[in-house]
Amino acid sequence: MNAPRHAPPPLSSIHPHRIGPAMPPQPLTLTARDGYPLAAHHWRPDGEAQGVVVINPATAVKADYYHRYARYLAEHGLAALTYDYRGIGASRQGSLRRWRHITKLDWGRFDCDAALAWASAAYPDVPVYLVGHSIGGLLLGLAPHAGVVARAFTVGAQYAYWPDYGPGKARMWLRWHLLMPALTALLGYFPARRLGWHEDLPAGAAYEWAFRPATLEAAYRHLRRHGDDPLAHFAAMKGDLLAVSLSDAPFGTPAAIERLLGYYRNSRCHHVHLNPADVGVPGIGHFAWFNDRFRATLWPDSLAWLVEGRLNRTPVAPLAPDDAASGSASHPVPHPARRIA
Repeated sequence: MNAPRHAPPPLSSIHPHRIGPAMPPQPLTLTARDGYPLAAHHWRPDGEAQGVVVINPATAVKADYYHRYARYLAEHGLAALTYDYRGIGASRQGSLRRWRHITKLDWGRFDCDAALAWASAAYPDVPVYLVGHSIGGLLLGLAPHAGVVARAFTVGAQYAYWPDYGPGKARMWLRWHLLMPALTALLGYFPARRLGWHEDLPAGAAYEWAFRPATLEAAYRHLRRHGDDPLAHFAAMKGDLLAVSLSDAPFGTPAAIERLLGYYRNSRCHHVHLNPADVGVPGIGHFAWFNDRFRATLWPDSLAWLVEGRLNRTPVAPLAPDDAASGSASHPVPHPARRIA
């Protein structure tokens, strides 16, 4: 799939500020290509949808954290799909010791792919959009259906190699790269809930985070040696992408955002670096963008981008598609010409 199935509608045909009621969410089950069932909710506007938005959560964050945002999208004429990755929230099946092999790669090539496939089939006549929080922005590039996405909006989405961490780097290194793998080895999964750190993580996903190398190529070297290239689908994503980073977010620093955006070589990318003072608050951090207290100040940025392709805030620098990569069968890699200033 080399191009979005539908281009976004022309500006003259949309009403991005239309507000109407949202229908009650419909629970459903997605079935990934490998047969794993995923708990999901379908949010519909009261009327014809202008597009459908797949919402990818952050690592170890349940889908219901994004339900108020999904309702907001539906109130503004967009259908939305929220879902839990395998091993997380309502998609968890018993003890994670049984599912220790689950990885973040599975979340992308199976789970995100199932969500995109559902959106494409359920709404064949409108554009498919994606909103990705943290790891959710990376998973798009691992999904075989990445090419159906007309536009993507990401918040704190990064490939965060530990030297990219912001303030508190030493403390984060001890937490995520020493304590997390040690507890995972001891218990067979990472007990995040007992520590007050969101949802428990399967061992495979915890180890992927703890032992993350500087590049995705190095992370998946063992698979690529055997002819399985997880990065091949980044090239299929040709829709425009707007990435938001927060100045007080320790994971999604500009360097970490840049590290991920370099893989979307066939997309026109924009990066907006947001300071909490810009919206009159003392802090936002890595998680609060999706809190409904930002319904009137931050959420319209995503709506303007997804429906209109409009930037409400000044980006750091636009990143044009890498012409040298267009039409190439090879996977995308970070390119110096696309670095963010």
